[in-house]
Amino acid sequence: MASSLEFMGKPKSTPGGTPARASNTERRSSRRCKINQLMRIRPSDPERDPFDDIRGSMSVSRTGVFFQSSQIGYEVGMRLFVSMPYSREPAAMTREYLAEVVRRENLPNGLYGIGFKILMEMGLQGGFGSTFGGYDGRR
Repeated sequence: MASSLEFMGKPKSTPGGTPARASNTERRSSRRCKINQLMRIRPSDPERDPFDDIRGSMSVSRTGVFFQSSQIGYEVGMRLFVSMPYSREPAAMTREYLAEVVRRENLPNGLYGIGFKILMEMGLQGGFGSTFGGYDGRR
């Protein structure tokens, strides 16, 4: 009996023994998880019209996120500041990332489907334990 890893990794074969191609080729480099995590999203370019979009993710991977939004300002190639997991609580530990929009599609529900890839981590934001201006509270 084949293990689950062997089963998942083997392509299906046609009657002639050659591997069958999937109709939609998967281009993602890492698997996605259906996680709803609150995010705060803002454009990083000061020349763009500013917005502050607070949304939940629909699917997440190590390098990207897909979510739905009513905000019309997203464009492919646009750079974003993304805070996640986002919370308005003063003690919340939120990480800030620089990201780039790689996908924007019109959805049947009237919203936009937005996909972004994470370019780099900018650091921690807020929280009682974070340091500001190099001062960490110790003497």
